Amino acid sequence: MLRQGETICAPATSAGGAIAVIRISGPESFPVIEKVFFPSDKSLVINKQAGNTVIHGEIRDEGVIIDEVLVTLFRKPRSYTGEDSVEISCHSSSYIRSRILELLISNGTRIAAPGEFTQRAFLNGKMDLSQAEAVADLVASSSEASHRIAMNQMRGGFSAEISRLRSELLRLTSLIELELDFGEEDVQFADRTELLSIVNQVKDLAGKLASSFRIGNVIKNGIPVAITGKPNSGKSTLLNALLNEERAIVSEIPGTTRDTIEDTIFINGLEYRFIDTAGLRDTSDEVESMGIRRTHEKIMQASVLLLIGDISDTPEGINKRADEIREKIKHSGKYLFILVNKIDLATDGSLPEFEKHVHPGQNESLLFISAKEQQGLDELRRRLGEIVEKEKFNSGDVIITNLRHYEALSKVSESLSRVEEGLTNGIPEDLVAIDIRQAIHYLGEITGEITTDEILGNIFKNFCIGK
Repeated sequence: MLRQGETICAPATSAGGAIAVIRISGPESFPVIEKVFFPSDKSLVINKQAGNTVIHGEIRDEGVIIDEVLVTLFRKPRSYTGEDSVEISCHSSSYIRSRILELLISNGTRIAAPGEFTQRAFLNGKMDLSQAEAVADLVASSSEASHRIAMNQMRGGFSAEISRLRSELLRLTSLIELELDFGEEDVQFADRTELLSIVNQVKDLAGKLASSFRIGNVIKNGIPVAITGKPNSGKSTLLNALLNEERAIVSEIPGTTRDTIEDTIFINGLEYRFIDTAGLRDTSDEVESMGIRRTHEKIMQASVLLLIGDISDTPEGINKRADEIREKIKHSGKYLFILVNKIDLATDGSLPEFEKHVHPGQNESLLFISAKEQQGLDELRRRLGEIVEKEKFNSGDVIITNLRHYEALSKVSESLSRVEEGLTNGIPEDLVAIDIRQAIHYLGEITGEITTDEILGNIFKNFCIGK
């Protein structure tokens, strides 16, 4: 629980760089800064300045100058937290930052808990809970797409959709509860066809948002791509070629890769996490066997699989390994790329044999590459970049990336399924209204209209200090 009425402080920037920002928020922000900050304009009185004002001066401790700084004043409610706030822009020396924080604490502030500034913003009505969670996602975003989704959510795109759902459900429950109030007079404010239509619309929207979690989750955390195949097929060479660096050891000795090696690249603004795995084969080597077990685990965790064979393979051999992969990933929606590597060593007529006998299925592609000579890799990158497009992800779409939101929306859909069944089968309105109110409750959990200290604690503990 927040200790209401206290004034908090924390560094708002990480170490490194030339400038650091230290943030203060709470009722004593201005009195505290007046004790340690001395404006260059000696006639200036800090407590009389308007909000959004920047002042030049010095931080001093009993006459000793700690640093020359800029202080920015924010008056409630027009601040990030909705409280009086101050930001000190100082030089990024660890000594300077520590001394300023010590001064602030000795003059009546305390160090903020992780996420406490954003938690205060939520509690003061500056943002709802889903927007507060988007702040953490924005700070952690590592790709254009994850940044875009977090920014859309932080600016209220997701909240607007939830508000839409909630207003429709409130309209629905008001119609039903009005009928309950006039039950003895047999008054009907809406026929069952209209009520069912409203339920279907809301249920479809909730389902659409929930289904976006599949693509939202991989965009937020990166799309995992497992590189698999038999030993010496060129898996590590392919990883190095895609990364443009010697990340994995390449050797003609089978079984060189005994553990998974991971690294990321960006394609069309999306992060792809490539995982080089141990070659699949029967082996008595205990360490290599452990690597192969991990390969099977990564296959199940990946969204995309690159199955590599080479030009010395037969179409039958490649088909056999592809069928083994298909059996593992069936009904999972994963993408499979069958890659025939080392085409720089191909003889006339060998490639058409693969094209004739290796037939990719749904969510599959057959590509010919030479990882060593960088042939066919642009086409591979292009096909990988199309994966999210196939999921119909557009820049204006509301995409959810948070498991908590997904679970709540799934419960909304379940509640509305019961409502639909009740209206169809003539179940009494008072029982139907219970399920509608339950759906409204789950939507309120997303935005924070209904919440608990435990939920807030779990959300904000994962924030960085200073945010």
